Amino acid sequence: MSTEPHQPRRRTQSSIVFILLLVLLLGTGLSVWLSIGSSNSHVGPEGVLVFNVPDLASSSSTLSGRSVDGISCRTEAKEVVKYHVHVHVAVYFNGDMQRLPAGIGITKPQAVEHYSQGPFDDVGIYDCLYWLHTHVADGIIHVEAPAKQQFTLGQFFDIWNQPLDPNQVGPDKGSVVVFENGKKLDGNPRSIPLLPHGVIQIDVGSPVVPFQPLAYKVTGGCGAGTNSCTSGKL
Repeated sequence: MSTEPHQPRRRTQSSIVFILLLVLLLGTGLSVWLSIGSSNSHVGPEGVLVFNVPDLASSSSTLSGRSVDGISCRTEAKEVVKYHVHVHVAVYFNGDMQRLPAGIGITKPQAVEHYSQGPFDDVGIYDCLYWLHTHVADGIIHVEAPAKQQFTLGQFFDIWNQPLDPNQVGPDKGSVVVFENGKKLDGNPRSIPLLPHGVIQIDVGSPVVPFQPLAYKVTGGCGAGTNSCTSGKL
């Protein structure tokens, strides 16, 4: 007896099994993609997406102006920038996205510039700005130093005065997994270099979100009043 009529059913069943296996394999990555895709977001004043998610911690814990790990805090009048690069940092805690707030590395009282795309925290005449800082809650760390040198994620968190080790990131506690430019890194996250135009993803707890690639281009300069500002991949 011919089995031809049953072949379409077998193909349909195989397709269903394949789809289920694919969903299981994608697992967290699919759910994260759906979560991020459905999140409210907008393009901020630096030309980078700002997601409507909780901040990892407040920027108010930034140290008050003393030098940190050899990095000084300069007033607007004394800021000289010869090395200016950007690094994007994304954080996930138990699979949920969190963001770096604006104003890390800028002491109080900050000058806030208001643009149509949102606020931009900057150094004013009464405060100072560390070489590693954030202007917008878009995940972009600005490295604005008087000379080219290698900086690390640990130095940035020290300026922020927030914990960073293999079991804690800011207030988030759990096993820490870090990716940089798609590569999973081993060792202490404090030693991770801030590479020009790099993409760093920090996962705390479980599940570990697969690396989410991001293409970005930061617009704008170093902020008002900066002397000798250069920008680019140096």
